[in-house]
Amino acid sequence: MASRESTATPGPVALDLERIERALVVLIALHSFVVGLFLVAAPEWGARFGGFGAVTPLFFARQAGAFHFVAATAYLVEHFRYRGVLLLVITKSVAVVFLLATSVLDSVPWLVPLSGLADGAMCLAVVFLRRARGRSLAGPCARGAE
Repeated sequence: MASRESTATPGPVALDLERIERALVVLIALHSFVVGLFLVAAPEWGARFGGFGAVTPLFFARQAGAFHFVAATAYLVEHFRYRGVLLLVITKSVAVVFLLATSVLDSVPWLVPLSGLADGAMCLAVVFLRRARGRSLAGPCARGAE
């Protein structure tokens, strides 16, 4: 089977798109690290800022922060080690479905639908860049990408 990942030397536009994608993945990971930091270090302030009431117990907010650290680290490892973005796309897609469904089915503060829209925008930007580069989401090291 022919590879979807070209082995030819990339041109200047391809290199620019690659740099933009790398910067975008780093910024998305940084966003997740910052969200995680606020959830771990300042869950009460973050809840008030987002329009939520008191957070009790704090354990669950802090656990969500730890999850954000894990996800952000996984985005970077996958991208820099395997040149993929599949985990980022899956994580953001699940977040979008959860956040927007929750916004429709329940009365939630402004931050919930905004977060869903922001996660959706991040996900679509990564997918768009990936497709513009002619690359699979899983990266060239993925089985079946050959």
